[in-house]
Amino acid sequence: MTTNSLIKPIPFGGSRPTQEEAEDAVRVLLRWAGDDPHREGLIDTPARVVRSYKEFFAGYAVDPAEILARTFSDVDGYDEMIVLKDIRFESYCEHHIVPIIGRAHVAYLPEHRVVGISKLARLVDAFAKRLQIQEKMTVQIADTLNQTLQPKGVGVILEASHQCMSTRGVHKAGVDMVTSRMLGMFRTDPATRREFLSIVGGPTAVSVANT
Repeated sequence: MTTNSLIKPIPFGGSRPTQEEAEDAVRVLLRWAGDDPHREGLIDTPARVVRSYKEFFAGYAVDPAEILARTFSDVDGYDEMIVLKDIRFESYCEHHIVPIIGRAHVAYLPEHRVVGISKLARLVDAFAKRLQIQEKMTVQIADTLNQTLQPKGVGVILEASHQCMSTRGVHKAGVDMVTSRMLGMFRTDPATRREFLSIVGGPTAVSVANT
């Protein structure tokens, strides 16, 4: 069995290119950039790029709902907010395939069950390790947590810098984009929302526009 065959089918139902086809595609891009893919420094680059892509986009092989499948009810009646903040993530812009690097703050108010805190970080990674836009990723994390745990409320905030903005185009470095999704009590109860924002440091701007 080849390494390629161990990867789950791609989500849109097409056939996954072979390792060799992927490496050939990288050689074409190197030639298009103006370099010689057969020179000494680039001979192994196609294989390295393909290996990197397997790591960068490992989220396609993960079912995010399965990450949250194991929950716990024996918490002695704990029903206050659970927050995991400053979850570092690395993703890639679906428009330019350049890095999006940032932090996620994820919170929920449990109804009956809680999930291990490492699962919240893994949930973020499951969606980050795909081609993304930040707005969509914010919704995916919040909605999956809400649908799977069915808590009283969910709050998700992402703060990230986009290299499609800092290394190309307008070339504006040092700019962060902030997006949020509030569900349940995080949306309907201002006190709950304020508590969440206070815990994570209170981002003051939330963007809903595409970059």
